[in-house]
Amino acid sequence: MRAVVVGGGVGGAASAVALRRAGAEVVVLEAHEDPAGRVGSFVSLAANGLSALGALGCVDRVRSRGFTVARQHLRSGKGRLLADVPRGRRGDSAEHSVTLLRADLVAELRGAAAEAGARIVTGERLVGMTGGTALFASGRTEEADVVVGADGLWSTARTALNPALAAPRYAGMYVVWGRTRAGAPQPAGDPTFTITFCRNGAFLHVTTPSGEVWWQAQVTSRTAPALGGQVDDEWRRRLGDLFRHEPVPADLIASTDTLELATLQHMLAPVPRWHDGTVVLVGDAIHPVGAGQGASMALEDAVALGSALAGSSTVLRALQDYELARRPRVTEMLKASDDNREAKSRSRLALRLQEIVMPLVVPLVFERATGWLYDYTPPVLPGAGPDPAVHGVAR
Repeated sequence: MRAVVVGGGVGGAASAVALRRAGAEVVVLEAHEDPAGRVGSFVSLAANGLSALGALGCVDRVRSRGFTVARQHLRSGKGRLLADVPRGRRGDSAEHSVTLLRADLVAELRGAAAEAGARIVTGERLVGMTGGTALFASGRTEEADVVVGADGLWSTARTALNPALAAPRYAGMYVVWGRTRAGAPQPAGDPTFTITFCRNGAFLHVTTPSGEVWWQAQVTSRTAPALGGQVDDEWRRRLGDLFRHEPVPADLIASTDTLELATLQHMLAPVPRWHDGTVVLVGDAIHPVGAGQGASMALEDAVALGSALAGSSTVLRALQDYELARRPRVTEMLKASDDNREAKSRSRLALRLQEIVMPLVVPLVFERATGWLYDYTPPVLPGAGPDPAVHGVAR
């Protein structure tokens, strides 16, 4: 079986690993020559994402590039602690979430894919699909038994499968991120992830073991700003004004030398067609979920796809099994993502009510509301090796 993976980000690189485990000959084609500066800021891998990495045989190498975060603090704009909850796990889980730069996560997954025998080609941008043939802007064509569309939010593969589906629409939020050595209030002990609910969005920060503060400003705005590279002084002033009412965010923004505009947040209507028997979608191409679960969900997709192809007699049946396994969980995650976005876009009155209600409610409902997400057991993939045994999947 020959597989072409379009996109070399988290979902694409992880899919390449999983498909090699399933015995496929794999080539990954990525649009950008050097995506290190194009893959976002930092990510947190929750317990379910780490379980998926374990199934891929990559968890140790990824964990070595980041640091564990056991707890998450939810705070008001003035700094009042509203809730202290486990970060990305159930409270009794020994598997703590891992935070790392997205570029490092992609690098490790690509390294694992290459070591497993996948070929990775950069500078190739998908422009269309004809059956099992992928067409690229350079004129290159690639034929395969299965084509994995891991080409992100603006997926060409998704459009080929769903030409009538509306394009992603701006969700009323954009993200700016930065790193600074300036001190931030940090509880004693291991790193703690902090989310501050602010007048103009939410502010996330965590202090790394080396003493650097990584932060994200998730700004609510009806109008989508123009994005492009490093933030200039005008942007710094704008961001400082937006968070002037919240002491910790304001101080961290002011002390940061280099800010980066990361992404506009988008919403995508439910994707009706996940595959056509040859082309199949993974990751943000079908579910830009946000809520700290984008990378973890893409990893889950990769494991499910590899397991389905390893365990089915035909590609069509494997892709049907993959969708059957993933669609209900993804649908529930998308609903949770919408709720998460709403919590970061509340009026001043709603924020005040939240300060009163959250300390009372969160201890009672948090585990019940989030446990389903972390109670994830990945399907089994065949063992790793430089030349995995072919499992005889036919068309």
